[in-house]
Amino acid sequence: MLVSATALLGATLGTVSGLLTLCGLSLLCKSCKKGKLERGDETDPEKAKPSILHTLTQFSVQKSTEPIQPQASLKFPKIYCPKPCVTSQEVINYKEHGAASDMSAAEVDTCNQATDHEEVFSLPRQASADETPCTSEQTGAMTTSSSILYPKLHFSISLHKENGELHISIVEAENISVEAGCEGYISGCVSVSEEQKHAHTAVHKLAAHVQWGEELVFALPMEGTEDTDSLDGEVALSLHCCDRFSHNSTLGTMRFKLADISMMLDADCWVDLQPPKQEVASSSGELLLSLSYLPAANRLGVVVMKARGLQSDKLKDNIDLSVKLTLKHQNAKLKKKQTRRVKHKMNPVWNEMMMLELPSELLAKSSVELEVLNLASPGTLLPLGRCMLGLHTSGTGLQHWKQMLDNPRKQIAMWHPLYT
Repeated sequence: MLVSATALLGATLGTVSGLLTLCGLSLLCKSCKKGKLERGDETDPEKAKPSILHTLTQFSVQKSTEPIQPQASLKFPKIYCPKPCVTSQEVINYKEHGAASDMSAAEVDTCNQATDHEEVFSLPRQASADETPCTSEQTGAMTTSSSILYPKLHFSISLHKENGELHISIVEAENISVEAGCEGYISGCVSVSEEQKHAHTAVHKLAAHVQWGEELVFALPMEGTEDTDSLDGEVALSLHCCDRFSHNSTLGTMRFKLADISMMLDADCWVDLQPPKQEVASSSGELLLSLSYLPAANRLGVVVMKARGLQSDKLKDNIDLSVKLTLKHQNAKLKKKQTRRVKHKMNPVWNEMMMLELPSELLAKSSVELEVLNLASPGTLLPLGRCMLGLHTSGTGLQHWKQMLDNPRKQIAMWHPLYT
C-alpha cells in the first residue's frame, strides 16, 4: 500500500515537472526565433519575410549629397503691374491722418473704380532716334532728386571800359528738357540804380543741346569809376521756351552781382539754371497734402487731408468746398480728379487719396496742380487758391516733390500755401 502511494506521487510530480519543462522549452524556442527574425530584419531588410509585426510595404530611401535648404517663412509681397490706360482713379477715405501711411498695396488695387469727377487726357508719344524700345524696362532706375539734371548755360564775360559796355557771349546750353517742336532763346537783364536793360538772343529750335554763339551787349554807367567793383547792380540770364501756342515759359535763371564780374572776366563759365522762383503773393490759405510713389506699380498717391485759413470774404453766402487735382506732363494735362464736397466748414477735412498711374521716367517732367473750389451757387464754382507740386516749381512744392522721390513707398505730408 505504501509502495503504490509513493509510486503514484512520483508519477504525478514527474508529469508536472515534465509539463513545466516543455513549457519552458517552447518559450525559449519562441524567443530565440523572434530574436533571429529581428536580427535578420536589421541586417537585410529586403530578405525579411512578411509577418504580423512586419508590414508588406517596403520603402526605399535614396541618399543625396546635396545640402538641404531650409524653407523660408517669409512671404514675398504681391507685385502689381500697371494697366495699359494712362491713369486710373482710386479713392480711399481715411478716418485719421495716420491711416494713409498704413495703406497696403492690396487695398490700393481693390479701389480701382472711376467716378464722375475725373477727366482723362491722352499723352502724345515722343519719338526719339537715339533711344531703343523699352529703355525704361531695361534700366528700371528710380528717379531721385539727385539724378535730376537742370539746364546748364555756357557763357563768357568781357568788359570794354573805353565804351562802358558789358559783353556777355552766350555759347551753348545743354540738358534742356522740352516737348518736341518748341523754340527758345536766352534773355539777359542788367539792373543798375533802379534801371533795367534787357537783351536777348535769336530764337532757336530747342533740343537737348543748343548752340547759340551770340553776344548780349549792355551799357554800364562807368562815369567816375575805374572798375565794376563799385557798381551796385545785378545781372540775370534766363532760358525761355516758346511752345506752338505762343506761350512763353521760363525754364531756368541764374543771377550774379556786377561787383563779381572782375573774377569772371575772360573765363568759360558753366552754370546750372535754377527753376524760377514763385512770385511773392499773399496766401489765401493752406492745404495739407501727403505724397507717396510706388515704383513697382508706377503709381503716384496724393492724399488731400484738410485745409485751413481760407479766405472768409468768399465764403459768406454758401460754404461747399472741394479740391480739384490736375496731373500734368510738361504742358499737357493727363488727368483731372475732384474730391467730395464738404459743407458748412471753414476748415474742411477730406482725407481722400487719389491714385494716378505715372511711369518713373515721367516724374522729372510731371507736376500736380491742386485748386480749392467753393460751390457758391448751383453751377458756379469760385476758386479760392491753388498750389503746384513738381521739380519745375519752387518753395514747398519743389521741396515736397524732392522728398517724395528720395523716399519711395513712404507717405510724406506737408502744408502748402494757396495762391490766387
